[in-house]
Amino acid sequence: MTDEKGLSRRHFLTVATGITGGVGLVLAAIPFVSSFRPSARAQALGAPVEVDISKLEQGAMLRVKWRGRPVWILKRSPQMLERMLASATTLRDPDSDESEQPEFAKNQYRAQKPEILVVIGNCTHLGCAPVERFEVAPADLGADWVGGFYCPCHGSKFDLSGRVFAGFPAPTNLVVPPYRFVGENRILIGDDSGVAV
Repeated sequence: MTDEKGLSRRHFLTVATGITGGVGLVLAAIPFVSSFRPSARAQALGAPVEVDISKLEQGAMLRVKWRGRPVWILKRSPQMLERMLASATTLRDPDSDESEQPEFAKNQYRAQKPEILVVIGNCTHLGCAPVERFEVAPADLGADWVGGFYCPCHGSKFDLSGRVFAGFPAPTNLVVPPYRFVGENRILIGDDSGVAV
């Protein structure tokens, strides 16, 4: 009888120690496991950004940040659209076959709506920030310049759709981020779910 009592007590102590050790291990692991989740700040940086473009005038550009990158929203005038369409013959990738953009932006405007261009404002050569040069035929860019973006770092030129001209260092057109319209004058950058292709 004593051996049986000793055996059940030993079994109880073994099980109790195992359970206590398991609970302790789980409690000790919680801070480590929770550190793998992104912080609230990191989640906010990756979250979509909603932009109101109701006050954006024709020919004007709005700059916002998404995921720490500059995003440009250009409201193109009818004249800008005409000049942009005329520049297609001198472009490296006029149909955006080699460039990064959502499927809905694989068109001559590289946009959902022809008048609204949304691109990431980094040159695809080395990541410099191109500057907007919307004037026609300035002395420093030549008589054939119809307006667009110019990268001062290495001289890459992009048209008013962010398409790179042939013969310049940038390998591809400016990147079009995922986006969608959530109202007539509101754009959600970083989310293109529900956009018809």
